[in-house]
Amino acid sequence: MLYLPFAFDMSVYGLSLLTEVYGLDWIAGVPPTMRLLTRVVGTERTGIMVAWITVIHQVGGASAAYLGWVLRISFGTYLEAFLLAGLLCFGAALMSLLIGLGGRRPEPSQNAVPVV
Repeated sequence: MLYLPFAFDMSVYGLSLLTEVYGLDWIAGVPPTMRLLTRVVGTERTGIMVAWITVIHQVGGASAAYLGWVLRISFGTYLEAFLLAGLLCFGAALMSLLIGLGGRRPEPSQNAVPVV
């Protein structure tokens, strides 16, 4: 996202590079996300978490579109919107490194015999 405003000045080559890298990111996103989500919340809660992720994604997309419009009106270009989007992506990437570090303890098995 940080590269996008500068890709337009590079004609076909700059946009081609951007679409290749960005497209590979999208293709490789869902399976690892589902695996990570299943590990963190368990298979029983994965469905509801996917639903919440979808809702949050839609609200975030609408908010980003609105904020992009506000920044375009305020500054006259989309440069600030793209830079802010890139910085938010870096922040999200850093936060994703913390997933699963909360010390979630495994739940005891239903068939386990209690130790007396």
